[in-house]
Amino acid sequence: MLGFIIGAIKIIILLGFLIFIHELGHFTVAKLCKVKVNEFALGFGPTIWKKQGKETKYAIRLIPLGGFVSMEGETERSDNERSFSKVSIPKRIAIVAAGGLVNIIFAICVFLPLQMSTGQNYTTKVESTISGYAAESYGIQSGDIIKKINGKKVRIQSDVSKIMENNNGEEITLLVERNKETFEVKLTPTAEEQYTTGMYLEAENSTKVQGFVRGDNSSVQDQGIEVGDTIISIAGVNVENDYNKLSETLNDHYKDEKIEMVVRRVGKEVHVEITPIKKIKYMIGVNFALADGSFGSRLYYGLINTRDFAFSIVDNLRELFTGKVRTSDFMGPVGISRAVAKTDGLTSFITMLTLISLSLGVTNLLPFPPLDGGKIVLLIIEWIRKKPLDEKYEVGIQMIGFGLMIMLSIYVTYHDILRII
Repeated sequence: MLGFIIGAIKIIILLGFLIFIHELGHFTVAKLCKVKVNEFALGFGPTIWKKQGKETKYAIRLIPLGGFVSMEGETERSDNERSFSKVSIPKRIAIVAAGGLVNIIFAICVFLPLQMSTGQNYTTKVESTISGYAAESYGIQSGDIIKKINGKKVRIQSDVSKIMENNNGEEITLLVERNKETFEVKLTPTAEEQYTTGMYLEAENSTKVQGFVRGDNSSVQDQGIEVGDTIISIAGVNVENDYNKLSETLNDHYKDEKIEMVVRRVGKEVHVEITPIKKIKYMIGVNFALADGSFGSRLYYGLINTRDFAFSIVDNLRELFTGKVRTSDFMGPVGISRAVAKTDGLTSFITMLTLISLSLGVTNLLPFPPLDGGKIVLLIIEWIRKKPLDEKYEVGIQMIGFGLMIMLSIYVTYHDILRII
């Protein structure tokens, strides 16, 4: 019971704070643009607290799943000189965009010091080479610094990893610095055979499937295992709620043509046969050195990691539109609330706060009605046409978008619930 209460408090604090700063962004820019704000509200539904300011009513409403800033002339035309519809289109775009931008800026500003204080950063300086792999064979030495791969600059170990993930055994060109001199090394990476199921579990003490690794032919997602399944046994060995046993048993059977599994799905036991995914991974064969702990070093690597963090949501959206991510992998309010409740410690909670803030900001600026990004598109159309769309068309577009959002929300919530039961 205590755990439930603590989890609920975490959810209320996190979502409440992110909604507050989002709406505060709209509110602040509206005030700066001299637009009259009639109401600033957190939540929806019946009002449980309110206070009337000089011209704005401040309110907290019963359902804590959003908020709004109600501006004069925003939803219908108004002759008031301080109405939203009377200010210039650039100002209106700034007001609409402010909420999402505040969430993005907040996430980046918090993530940077978090990375500087907690992150372990690996350089592209070679600490040692691995015996039998390409680097050793092609003369790479301890102390060498890899500056570029195929002409692309690499700054940290993860830059190298990302490039090698997309390598299919082709020859690569390394720009290497040794004793302050640079030279090129052309090498063919070493092939390493690996087997994987591509699924990840809910927690270390759980055998419940939380999701699958993204990417074509990289998981057993289409072989009968589903998100929310609890793995009971593998090849006749009971592994339920024993991650170490599960891992050990899988390692013993990875090269089998078929692995028999029993999973619990919605209260029923289901027998499944899977074939582990055989993957060939291509390796340079080096161990990289850990960066020093100086302030300058932590700032440098913190900025790089923050850059990657900021663009990660864009990469996720790209994967969605290219089919590498399924809509069933989305997480809605139920899934987010569960993830927040499971955070352990302040650092974990703040990290989750930044992730959700970034996702909220970027998603809100996507060009689909009724999101803020959709409103910006309509404002740009008005700017080009030099007159607003007919109100009935604008309302119709917003209603269609709202209907699609409701359907997507129901779909995502359904899959969130499947992961829980």
